Amino acid sequence: MLDSSSLFFADCGFSGGRVSGLGGRAAGLAVSGSTFGSELRDVLIQRWGWLFAPSAKDLGFAVRTSVAAILSLLIAMWMELDSPQWAPLTVWVVATASRGESLSKARWRFAGTIIGGCMGVALIAAFPQQAGLFFIALALWIGLCCGWATFLDGYRRYGFLVISFTSAIVATGAISQPDDVFNVAMARGTYIMLGTVCEAGLAVLFLPNVQKEARARLLGKLQQVTAKVASHADVLRAGRFDPETEGRLLAELVDANTRIEFDVLEMGSGTRRSADHARAVLARLLAVLARAQGGATGIDVDRDLEAARNHIQAIIAPPRHDRFTFRTRSPRHILEAVLNGLRAATGIMGAWLLWEVTAWPSGPAFVSFVALVYGLLATREIPALASSGFYRGAVWCAGVAGIYAFFVVPVVTTPEYLALLLLIPMVIGGLAARAPKLVNHAFSFNMFLPVLIGPSNLMRYDEVSFLNGASAFLGAVIFTRVTFGVVFPFRADSHLRRTSAWVEQQLRFIARGGGQTVHQWLAINAASMVRAVRSCQGVPRDVMLAYMARHLNAMALGLWVIELRDAAARETTPVSIRRRLQVFLRAWFRKGDGAAPLAQTVFLSLRKEPAVEPDVRTALQRLAGDVPPSA
Repeated sequence: MLDSSSLFFADCGFSGGRVSGLGGRAAGLAVSGSTFGSELRDVLIQRWGWLFAPSAKDLGFAVRTSVAAILSLLIAMWMELDSPQWAPLTVWVVATASRGESLSKARWRFAGTIIGGCMGVALIAAFPQQAGLFFIALALWIGLCCGWATFLDGYRRYGFLVISFTSAIVATGAISQPDDVFNVAMARGTYIMLGTVCEAGLAVLFLPNVQKEARARLLGKLQQVTAKVASHADVLRAGRFDPETEGRLLAELVDANTRIEFDVLEMGSGTRRSADHARAVLARLLAVLARAQGGATGIDVDRDLEAARNHIQAIIAPPRHDRFTFRTRSPRHILEAVLNGLRAATGIMGAWLLWEVTAWPSGPAFVSFVALVYGLLATREIPALASSGFYRGAVWCAGVAGIYAFFVVPVVTTPEYLALLLLIPMVIGGLAARAPKLVNHAFSFNMFLPVLIGPSNLMRYDEVSFLNGASAFLGAVIFTRVTFGVVFPFRADSHLRRTSAWVEQQLRFIARGGGQTVHQWLAINAASMVRAVRSCQGVPRDVMLAYMARHLNAMALGLWVIELRDAAARETTPVSIRRRLQVFLRAWFRKGDGAAPLAQTVFLSLRKEPAVEPDVRTALQRLAGDVPPSA
């Protein structure tokens, strides 16, 4: 007997099987919808997770830095400074997630601001009525600063760039009234000091116990990379050489070396020698990799590993009256420095000519922005690529600033209300600064948002002034982006060729007396190779692997050459041995690794000499390549 529901389905022509099929199809749609929803959620988290699901650390950075920026703005307005918007710009410039990094950046920004302000005053005083000579001198000075910054690393490089754009900001800010140049320089310096102090004060309040954390972080990183290098050395000695794996390990060592300064600053006074010991650890680990890759004996590799562990122990338990020092040097690619300097100088001259031809009333602001953007982008590994994200962030910055200038500022009656409203875009920009894909976007957005809004004690803003300022800013960003792509543009293949030629040249030059030490040679080449790999992502994989293999081999060859050079310079080495080593070193200076046959000859002649040190014997054998056992 059928119930009413069965009769209904029967009258409608549905059989039980079809009803079951419909239910299965519905269940399938539900599963499909669930999968689609899961995929959509994953995509949203991947693209917008930095905004809607930030980590506690990222949110803390964004809120802390935004509050510091607002605080500096309110203090500048309370002091009735004429351009208070420059104070929060400084906060965003020096703000980093690490307390030590902020301290280092602020220190070099202080020094760069003072020197740059003095140079800006000097330029105006030297050429008060000669605009052509003034801009030629300004372009040459900025080119010199940007070129010399290429020789430095860390925030020392940033200090020279601060000198360049501070000189331009002070000098161009006083073009219309040269007699006020000193006041302009003092005002810019006041904004920067105020912004830096506010950022430092908030960091101290929100980042407690940084000393213990920095010490634990430094020791943990050193112990971690030591274990990785020791493990990889065993792989290399087994004959399993992988350029990609070793390249990643070198990148980790280079990054750890960069962080040493920041961690030691956080550790406080009395820990200066910890930085020297930490750098010595990384230098010894580089030597371990070079020796293992070059086929050194286990004794040589273990000796360097043991020395690295001893330096770590010296950080854990500092010896009394510790006077250990360790010096490193940065890679110095002269051609790259010249190109950076010429690019910056050409850009400043081009910006001046554009102002001169168009008679643009906002020309001085345009030139100032061009110099500032050049200095900011020059700190990036590939300025031409960073300029793309910087431009997008600038467009967003101008749009948000326009909304505030036209709709928010006119109705706000007190600075405190404006401060609360500014927290919204600032916190969002701070969160974006912690997302790797949006770093360059946030870089321009965060710094220039208060500058374009231009809050003042009058609490009113002329829309025409905003449009002039925004157009000068966007014009400067576009102009800089175009010049980076037109004036000596970056090409990955050319960069690799220049770096390879530099390595070959340095490999020959180290044979001369008074050159680099083993540790300096390895550190400079590791930093140069890591930078080349990061900068040349578009190069075919086989080309990049060949370059990496050659560069790593050159590092090992250089190590052996330096050990022979040092042995030839020691008075304790017998004269007969010293002369033969000197003959080989002169041949290496002329031919590079083309002198390998001579190394084999010298090795065979000294093979049975009892006075030959084991290191000299090993170095000659490695430089000579495979020596027949019966030789």
